[in-house]
Amino acid sequence: MSNLSTAKIQGVFRSIQIVLSSIILIIVPQYALAQGNNFIVISGTIIEDVSKSPIPGVSVSVKNTVNGSSTNNDGTFNLKTKATFPLTLVVSSLGFQTQEFEVKGADSRLNIALITQTQLGQEVVVTASRVEESILKSPVAIEKLDIKAIRESPAPSFYDALENVKGVQMTTSSITFKVPNTRGFNIPNNFRFVQLVDGVDMQAGTLGVPLGNSIGPTELDIASVEVTPGAASALYGMNAINGMANLLTKSPFYYHGLSLYQKTGLNQSNSDGNELSILTETALRYAKAFDNRFAFKVNLSYLRGTDWVSDTRINQNPNGLNTANPGFPELAADFDNPAYDAWNKYGDDGGSNAVTISGLSIPGRTGNQSIIVRRTGYYEKDLVKPSVDNLKFDASLHYRLTENAELSYGYRTGRMDGVFQRGNKIQLDNVVVQNHKLELKGADYFIRGYASIENTGDSYNLKPLVDNLDITSGGINSVWGAKYKMSLQNSLNANVPLAEALRTARAAADAGRAEPGTPYFEELKNTIVKINNWDHDAVLPGTGATTTGGAWLTQKSRTYHTDAQWNLSSKIKVFDLLVGADARIYEVIPDGNNFVDFSRPVADRNKPLADGSFGDHVYYKKFGGFAQVTKTFFAEKLKLYGSLRLDYNPEFDAKLNPRIAAVYTLAERHNFRVSFQNGFRFPAIFEAISFVNNGNIRRVGGLSYINEGLNYLDNSYTLASINTFNAAVNKDLTTGLPANEAALKNRNLLEITSLGETRPERINSFEAGYKSILLDNKLVVDIDAYINQYEGFLGQVEVSVPYKAGSGRPLSQVTVGSDEAVIAMLAANRSAQQTRYRVYTNAKNTYNNFGSSLGLTYNFYQKYTLAGSLSYNDISENKQSDYFVTGFNTPNLATNLSFGNREIVKNVGFNIVWKWQDSFQWESPLVNGAVPSFNTFDAQVSYRFTQAKAIVKAGGTNIFNRKYFQYAGGPTLGGLYYIALTFDGLLKQNSVNK
Repeated sequence: MSNLSTAKIQGVFRSIQIVLSSIILIIVPQYALAQGNNFIVISGTIIEDVSKSPIPGVSVSVKNTVNGSSTNNDGTFNLKTKATFPLTLVVSSLGFQTQEFEVKGADSRLNIALITQTQLGQEVVVTASRVEESILKSPVAIEKLDIKAIRESPAPSFYDALENVKGVQMTTSSITFKVPNTRGFNIPNNFRFVQLVDGVDMQAGTLGVPLGNSIGPTELDIASVEVTPGAASALYGMNAINGMANLLTKSPFYYHGLSLYQKTGLNQSNSDGNELSILTETALRYAKAFDNRFAFKVNLSYLRGTDWVSDTRINQNPNGLNTANPGFPELAADFDNPAYDAWNKYGDDGGSNAVTISGLSIPGRTGNQSIIVRRTGYYEKDLVKPSVDNLKFDASLHYRLTENAELSYGYRTGRMDGVFQRGNKIQLDNVVVQNHKLELKGADYFIRGYASIENTGDSYNLKPLVDNLDITSGGINSVWGAKYKMSLQNSLNANVPLAEALRTARAAADAGRAEPGTPYFEELKNTIVKINNWDHDAVLPGTGATTTGGAWLTQKSRTYHTDAQWNLSSKIKVFDLLVGADARIYEVIPDGNNFVDFSRPVADRNKPLADGSFGDHVYYKKFGGFAQVTKTFFAEKLKLYGSLRLDYNPEFDAKLNPRIAAVYTLAERHNFRVSFQNGFRFPAIFEAISFVNNGNIRRVGGLSYINEGLNYLDNSYTLASINTFNAAVNKDLTTGLPANEAALKNRNLLEITSLGETRPERINSFEAGYKSILLDNKLVVDIDAYINQYEGFLGQVEVSVPYKAGSGRPLSQVTVGSDEAVIAMLAANRSAQQTRYRVYTNAKNTYNNFGSSLGLTYNFYQKYTLAGSLSYNDISENKQSDYFVTGFNTPNLATNLSFGNREIVKNVGFNIVWKWQDSFQWESPLVNGAVPSFNTFDAQVSYRFTQAKAIVKAGGTNIFNRKYFQYAGGPTLGGLYYIALTFDGLLKQNSVNK
């Protein structure tokens, strides 16, 4: 591993800061000398073309510069500029056509009438090509939510409104934590979808994903959201192979004054009744500009509510499986099944908590009998916090050095609670993520650097929490199993029916167990979640008793990133050229549970040093650069795009990501597009360097050096084959065959694992589409289709390394395939003679998925609009089985339909949205099962108080309270009803340039 010392890494970041500072120090004096007092003042009034009333908040900017301002409450503006005449002003506002006006001199005051926007599809986007372009002529599929669309959405927040965007599948883990995805392979911790806010990646480094919108923009500061479904890695690199969302905020130069927001709502928080819980969110924004040169803004918001509950008790280990007891059909009912494994229950899993009760004498059966049982465990609802909150703050300072250079510093932080799912469920509690950003941007360039700091606070992992609750209050598995067997055999000897005897045995084994709702349970739980030790003996504070560990999730990381972009198109006449580069360094602080110092001996990696640390920090790095060339032909009817990106991670070979695309415009309204791109995804931090011992199953990253001394890559059996082998052995034991002979007889059922070194995941993506405005500019049609091919798909495979039995811990590894290894697998579901690993590795097969989507928006009468979308996604089946299940986790069909009018009568608007998605199969390391189809209705009605500068919106999602869940093991979602009041533009300065 290419480790750097702390001093070196700090030196790297200081170098980045020096580069940025040097640029600023070189540029600022030159700009300062050039400033003088030779300003031109352009002033005017902007009115609405029909009513002739003044329009406040209109953006007025000098074309091809960063200089601009906005109108005040009486529609007037004053704009200072050093540009020379003639110049072009760009005037834009929500609900009006963007217009350009040539200004030849400053002698007269401008009077501008804006034309009310009646045409659809006039949006400008920046994400698809990293430069401004019409959404109609984007080379790839892209969707945009502007302020207007956000205001009209019945969703309780702009982030929730993403769920109604064509092609987007939202996964709700908590009220505070929602994860978008596009085009398949969905998981709650989505490593393949990137979320940016003003160019800053919102990823929490070691958790590996954006935490929903927990540190993102507030309702008052969001300007627009652009979603690119499908691969975007050719321009953005790293993980953007499934898609990305780009959240853009309001500039304090254009949006001034004080804004307030208050939402109060009720949600159906419980899973089976009609209990209502209060949900509140309060936000404020204040921004001010001085002399059109300096500006600042401040945002603050706080949300609090009762979380959705995950309490689905579907059994994912029915008695017909070989991991249960198929030889005992009388145990088919879930309440009789001793190997019952509920979706939202922990401790009843098939890891260390599956115990084989062997050597039983059962009336009516010959030979020694074996029954697989699971520990009793605890339900998720008894382990997590019912209430959640999210506190967000951000502030930024902006200074315009010249017409073409703006320097800004921004700080953003968020603290949140919620439930997060990775390999297990995690209770996020007081998680804090902070961002610092410094940026210099001009009309055709930017250079920025930012640092993200993550601290998981008081969070805890539900799996080790349950394991240690069980072990501390009920004994280790061998002790618990002995009590179970004794009671079971006694009952059977007394001719008690098997199902009843099993229930009696469980009660006997669980005697003294901490029961939810008791003071003992709460005290023990609160103790365990404060212990940062999941797999080593620890003393319980104040008790002197010992437990095998705690459950505290204490992850801290820092991400350092710098990137730059320069549009050279104005300097090159033959074609347009855009170039850029970036560098990212993750600094991971070993915590002893998820991340360790790999330079330490294997046996000591999870143990703290004398200073309380777990060793040296670990660094994971990535560098890249790109160039994009565009050229138009045939009077700008045809536009060709070509881009090439090079990414380098020191752990892997450098990777090239090309993209070619073409857009052809026929008859000025029919826009056809086609693109092909190749993308790579380097393993995320957790996929690359994790080292987690969790329930006697160690989850390990995929880098090859982690395998040194452990040998799970080349000396292990797959879990699936062990389950088949174990079932066959248990069956043979009932015939009187000795255990060792039964094991050797079934040895061919054991599949030897042969895993290669982990490599980056690759995607080849082909996309075609059509977008047009028809019927006299009243109908927008948007169609796209794609084919993706994944090579080296990254996922987890569970394997077991066999050991010779010994007293206490295993003594030594034995070679897979040998007699010793086969006999060791007799105890496969007890872990006494094996070490189990869940390894991040690449799939053997190539996976092909494909799909298409259709979006229609029809302004059919006055301001009445009908819109809808239909998305189809699917995956081709492979004849050969793979190491692991890839988990497409996406419905074949999903659709939504909306009907609304933003002003049905003066100041009153409404919108209704219907959503439906097909049933599908969900597969993950935690839970597998079917997700039923569902449909919901959302609705809102709004009223604008013009004089008070306020809007009140009353609405709800899933208004008929039809309970559903979006993924297996996820929370049950019910209705949410709210009233939101927004005041916008209070205390706005009378003159923009004061």
